[in-house]
Amino acid sequence: MYSLDEINKKMAHSLVANLGITITKASATEVEATMPVDERTCQPFGYLHGGASLALAETLAGIGSIQALGENEFAMGAQVTGNHVMPAPIGATLYAKAKILHQGHRTHLWNVNIYNTTGELISTCRVLNSILRRQ
Repeated sequence: MYSLDEINKKMAHSLVANLGITITKASATEVEATMPVDERTCQPFGYLHGGASLALAETLAGIGSIQALGENEFAMGAQVTGNHVMPAPIGATLYAKAKILHQGHRTHLWNVNIYNTTGELISTCRVLNSILRRQ
């Protein structure tokens, strides 16, 4: 298991940091994070880009799966689906909560809900991770 500091430092030069994602909780069953809606995460009309939501969801599910794995295992995203139910304007801060639904030997299935500051659901996503062994 990685600490929050280790996780956030590891993300420093990746898509995660470029999108402004900060991991605030990380265990093998739940992961939480924040992400701003700004010039990095919005579409040209000033609202959250759906792809940024999916990147946030896959990030949380990946971190959760990694927290559950042994030294010789790693997780790779196999499928990400999302339903965007409400727009989030530029200037908003999003809060995402991931919970594991299935933790098998070869796959992990996560549900990730993304909310605005007033607790309204912005997007709900499912992420399937394949669990692979290092050779």
